[in-house]
Amino acid sequence: MQDNPTDAKVFVTGAGGHVGANLIYRLLADGRSVRALLRPGDNNEAVDAVERATDRRVDRVLGDLRDLALLRRRMEGCETAFHVGAKVSTVSGSAADLRELFECNVIGTANLLSAARDVGVKRVVVTGSFSAIGYDEDDPQKPSNESMPFRAFDGHMPYGRTKMLVEHECLKAVALGQEVVIATSCAVLGPWDYVPSRMGRTLIDFANGRLRAYVPGGFEFVAAKDLVQGHLLAMKRGRPGQRYIFSSRFLTVDEIMDTFEKVSGRPRPKLRLPPPVMAGMAEVSSFVLTRFFPKVPQRFTPGAVRILRMQRHADITKAKTELGYAPTSIHAAVGEAYADFAQRGLVPPSPRSSLGNGSPSVSDTTTTQNGNSDEKGMFA
Repeated sequence: MQDNPTDAKVFVTGAGGHVGANLIYRLLADGRSVRALLRPGDNNEAVDAVERATDRRVDRVLGDLRDLALLRRRMEGCETAFHVGAKVSTVSGSAADLRELFECNVIGTANLLSAARDVGVKRVVVTGSFSAIGYDEDDPQKPSNESMPFRAFDGHMPYGRTKMLVEHECLKAVALGQEVVIATSCAVLGPWDYVPSRMGRTLIDFANGRLRAYVPGGFEFVAAKDLVQGHLLAMKRGRPGQRYIFSSRFLTVDEIMDTFEKVSGRPRPKLRLPPPVMAGMAEVSSFVLTRFFPKVPQRFTPGAVRILRMQRHADITKAKTELGYAPTSIHAAVGEAYADFAQRGLVPPSPRSSLGNGSPSVSDTTTTQNGNSDEKGMFA
């Protein structure tokens, strides 16, 4: 696909979330015209902050992905679309919660793609999740690539199941002749995290001494600017019907703690819980909180502990060879996230500046090395 002219309007869902805010920042910094679908009542401070930083305005429209007729009206006049918006959950929840999760993620994606076809949007990039990528059941740590099918009968979280079904909707659209590419995200770290994300809350709690324990394990992480670059590359060069995994690097939880210590100057929690102990605690606490205190955020869940224990790795060869994807430093992304939180008064000023120097500038974000995300609840 050829580069779009700078005045061609880009439609973006989920702009108020972590990935969406980083994406619209990059688009505005590149001189693009952005129309963002926002849900009434959601926290959209990130959009306000991005507009202030770029001195440019987003064409804001209100609506819900479950309203197909409204989506058609909202997307009129847009040439391309990034579908980032999704409901993220690491718990099973009630029947009503599961219905909302399915409708927002699966039906919402089907509606978005249908509306895009109806109004002539040329290409759509849909944000996928590493949780929808399969793995080697005999060796889960073996790097997973895009060809590995989702293992439907394993103990997946409901969110991961919906993201697998999201990919099915994308493939159905491709079968109808639509240009749809899937940009698969790992756990995101970086600035412009205003909700904030689960990993963002973990960093804030760490810096303020509220993180009391952690569990060893590991996962694939992606710098927010890398994931944004991946989305733009998928829009420009991605093959319709293909998915591309974007990661910056695998980190163990101990490595995350190392980086958190460096940017905050605060020591990690002394309590390092064995995974079996944490798994048992997660089962009990999740059961109690889900049924009796549904409004209380859950710091760790059985599904999240399972993912950490698997220590899944990603193979990003396809994104590198087909798209020219080049990941940057995940440690720098943590520094940028911390500096952004510090600037907003959510954490103490960092005693070190080597890993980040505040919210990203336009020049930082428009280099060729440059995300609502799929963060996992990892810490207590």
